[in-house]
Amino acid sequence: MFKKFSKEDIHTRTRVKSSVQRSLKATLVKQFPGLEEVIDELIPKKAEMQIIKCTDKIQLYTVDNEVYFFQKFDELIPTLKFVHKFPQAFPTVQVDRGAIKFVLSGANIMCPGLTSAGAKIPESPGFEQDSLVIINAENKENALAVGKLLMSTDDIRSINKGHGVEMIHHLGDCLWNFSLD
Repeated sequence: MFKKFSKEDIHTRTRVKSSVQRSLKATLVKQFPGLEEVIDELIPKKAEMQIIKCTDKIQLYTVDNEVYFFQKFDELIPTLKFVHKFPQAFPTVQVDRGAIKFVLSGANIMCPGLTSAGAKIPESPGFEQDSLVIINAENKENALAVGKLLMSTDDIRSINKGHGVEMIHHLGDCLWNFSLD
């Protein structure tokens, strides 16, 4: 999604009202219940939040000039910089070491990369199809990417063929390197 993204893709920048900021926080907590206890710490009340409207109907939300999450249509999607602040609040899958170079190049994740030795997906009941997941890698501390499940984790385990996760944002892509300065 962010293979080619730059400041030229920005249309407008607007400061977010405090009422909108509260509703965004509530939406984030509803999507990711693990954030409830730390949401005010991650996004303080007095922090300056901006919305940046971009091409392809993408909206970036910044807190103190750092992109924390973005929105395409209705879903709020956290950036890796936001995920790294409190990673335990997000649903997570793990790829094996062989998949790391492909993930970092922005490729979708194949089912065998999620089911082989070194990889981890939750036991049944797992995550549903179209769930947002954070992708970790074997023997790595921080998350590598954010993606969307193309099938449920139970189906990934049983079918074990084809694409399992669609890549949305990964380390080193244009959004990771994006700055407003």
